[in-house]
Amino acid sequence: MIETISKKLAPKGVLRIGLNMSNFLLINGKDTSGLPDGVSPDIGKRLAKELNIRHELVLYAKPGMLADEVNNDKWDIGNIACEKERTKTIDFSNSYVNIDANFIFRTKDNFKTNDDVNTAGTKVAVLERSAYDLWLTENFKNVDLVRVNTIEETHKLFREKKVDVLAGLKPKLIEEIEANNDFEMIAIPFTFIKQSIGIKKGNPEILDFLNNFISKLIKEGFVESLLKKHNVQKKLSVPKIV
Repeated sequence: MIETISKKLAPKGVLRIGLNMSNFLLINGKDTSGLPDGVSPDIGKRLAKELNIRHELVLYAKPGMLADEVNNDKWDIGNIACEKERTKTIDFSNSYVNIDANFIFRTKDNFKTNDDVNTAGTKVAVLERSAYDLWLTENFKNVDLVRVNTIEETHKLFREKKVDVLAGLKPKLIEEIEANNDFEMIAIPFTFIKQSIGIKKGNPEILDFLNNFISKLIKEGFVESLLKKHNVQKKLSVPKIV
């Protein structure tokens, strides 16, 4: 079983792990070899161990760039968020961690709920082609999404009052609020980001294997131990097994 899956998933005999380097929660350092370290690389390495093959890391600056390469034989698994738009070209496993996505605003603007943000004329800064950008594009039809290339640029736009609201991952937004008393967060997330393992479409047996693999890691406490190892246990949540 393992050997069959291994040959289908990684026919070159090496598991090529596509990583989204912009996700500071899942890649938050470097190992002793100077390579990316974090929950996402560790999940990929654990899968390679399960398959009894070597691994290599394939790095992408942004998730959209990783997703674009799905049919170009550059990676075997892509560790990015599962979103509706991406499922057109990529099959995703169940999530191994979830991340809340929230809005922050200036206190004087007095947004109470997420629905308050979804009004005509409201400008919202987002990281272009991030999972929450894709979700907002699909679900918040009234807002004016202002897309930029880096998370730092989204924060800069908000600080400079060029947008009304900043959308982002909750841990980073908390840092922004702590640095400025004039900013507030809408407490309820507008969505949560499901961090998953992506593969080429049309391989249901591999997808089943990956879902069982992730369920096992969650049940055994391996995922929780990774969150503690990388000091992100208060910033990420482990999905429940149904």
